[in-house]
Amino acid sequence: MLRKLALTVCLGLLAACASVPVEVPARQDPIRLDLPPMKRFTQPQVTAPMRPNADIARDFLNLAFEMESGRKLPIMTRFSGPIRVRVASGAPASLGPDLSALLGRLQREAGLDIARATDDSGPAQITIQAVPHAELQRLVPQAACFVVPRVSSWSDYKRQRRSGLVDWSTLERRETATIFLPSDVSPQEIRDCLHEELAQSLGPLNDLYSLPDSIFNDDNFHTVLTGFDMLILRTYYAPELANGMTRDQVAARLPALLARLNPAGQHSTGSTGGSPTPRAWITAIETALGPNTAASRRRSAAEEAVRLSQSAGWQDTRAGFSLFALGRLTLGQDPTLSLSSFLAAEKIYSGSALTRVQQAHVGMHLAAFSLSGGQPESALTLINANLAAAAAGENAALLATMLMIKAEALDAMNRPAEARAVRLDSLGWARYGFGSDKEVRARLNEIAALVPRRQQL
Repeated sequence: MLRKLALTVCLGLLAACASVPVEVPARQDPIRLDLPPMKRFTQPQVTAPMRPNADIARDFLNLAFEMESGRKLPIMTRFSGPIRVRVASGAPASLGPDLSALLGRLQREAGLDIARATDDSGPAQITIQAVPHAELQRLVPQAACFVVPRVSSWSDYKRQRRSGLVDWSTLERRETATIFLPSDVSPQEIRDCLHEELAQSLGPLNDLYSLPDSIFNDDNFHTVLTGFDMLILRTYYAPELANGMTRDQVAARLPALLARLNPAGQHSTGSTGGSPTPRAWITAIETALGPNTAASRRRSAAEEAVRLSQSAGWQDTRAGFSLFALGRLTLGQDPTLSLSSFLAAEKIYSGSALTRVQQAHVGMHLAAFSLSGGQPESALTLINANLAAAAAGENAALLATMLMIKAEALDAMNRPAEARAVRLDSLGWARYGFGSDKEVRARLNEIAALVPRRQQL
């Protein structure tokens, strides 16, 4: 029901990597380039679910009949009939094209009767309202964005937010919901919120850390709806299911339903196991990544998450995420531990075709280590191996950062023409991923500062 704040792609990366014991240049002439037009992803690279239907059925039930808090939901609820989406006034310009693209995908891939309302001032089943980031944080500090039922505006939500009216567990059917997202962040952040919150307003309210291939996972590696997610929504609105059905009733119908919707899943192998995620691990990872927590407390929580995952014998996305979080949180204080954590996470993520996006995130950090350690060839190899996954995941912030690292590696290898072309390519993606021109230029110069100073002759 809310997209949690998490360690974003480059939070603290640059200054932290610069603390690795290498000599880092003080740029007297920071890179100044005219910024090209913003780039956008126009052709989704959707991969069909690659897991057995038995696993998907288990995940569907855990998503649909539990809340993120662990509270059980007694019945399934969904919208009935056509679903219309209105956008309240004040939305940023980037939201319109991204919403149109998402609604088109929901129509084609999930088979939903969903469209933007012809009149944004009129009634609709789902309202999208953009609110200044600071205002969102004031009321819900742990959320980047969220969706609530039975309200139609921000002022309505402020009046009702402590009442049972906005409690999803009291619904018998879904009639109205409003998505609140920030109005003053990067286009990618707005799009990411749009995908997750619209999906949850339509379907499952839960997130599962065990899912390797889904936006319904609070690790936030996937930023747009995946093929798995579209199958979940198509299943959620299949005629075999209905409002008011219990978990047992849905479970009885899922095998035949999934065989019809996903016949390839009848023959898939490679079960993800799906052992329950202990609340202690969830608490540790949320403490490590949560707001308003001391750095030392974050680190100890991440170390606890790693310990718990190892004790459980996990080798899945939860184990990888525990190590990734520890690597991120120790970048500036303990680069040796950070590097070893990233390497261990990379080993886990590289073992499955379902975790290529996660592997790309780790690869970017390893490439930054290589670049700051005076190994541009290694940095270039790591980036080239992971660029396709970043693009397929439509993560412009990650893609831009990787291209910036690649440009610096090429420069360090005395390939300036190639470096300039790659750097210019990175800027178009950076404008979508990071937003303001100031932030784009700052990121470019911070990555340039990772390169060790060449010996003066």
